[in-house]
Amino acid sequence: KVEEVLTDGRRVITFRNGTKKEISADKRMTTISFFNGDVKKIMPDQSVIYYYADAQTTHTAYPDGLEVLQFPNNQIEKHYPDGTQEIVFPDHTVKCLYSDGFEETFFPDGTVVNVEKNGDKIVVFSNGQKEIHTAQFKRREYPDGTVKTVYCNGRQETKYSSGRVRIKDEEGNIILDKK
Repeated sequence: KVEEVLTDGRRVITFRNGTKKEISADKRMTTISFFNGDVKKIMPDQSVIYYYADAQTTHTAYPDGLEVLQFPNNQIEKHYPDGTQEIVFPDHTVKCLYSDGFEETFFPDGTVVNVEKNGDKIVVFSNGQKEIHTAQFKRREYPDGTVKTVYCNGRQETKYSSGRVRIKDEEGNIILDKK
């Protein structure tokens, strides 16, 4: 290895494989430039920024345990110490994954999707409609109070805000239409 001390006080160490380590004059910041193009920076606050050249991805680890990954397509992932993950996609959709298994996704159009640990899903649309998906049924609730439920066996039940109830069997035949 070759070590140089520059006039401004920085130290640069060059290793045989081409890796370079630069230490700031105040010794508070270190930059390591690896032979493969990767760069690791240790900042004065002890956060570590690692740039993966091949993947064009930056991984920043903060002293409080937060880790942030930035991908070349502008996707950003935040991994919190409590196990929570937040992913911001290029289209500005935000997905939150919680350590207890709950998921929450916010779409740019205002739609929100919640997925419970057991797989049940609730979709709230920006137009006020709401969908509930379980293993037993899928239900859509409309702002006017109408509720349409489709059961896993194919049976459909629609309860209108007027009080009308319509039930269809699995083939789509009306078996009840009470007004």
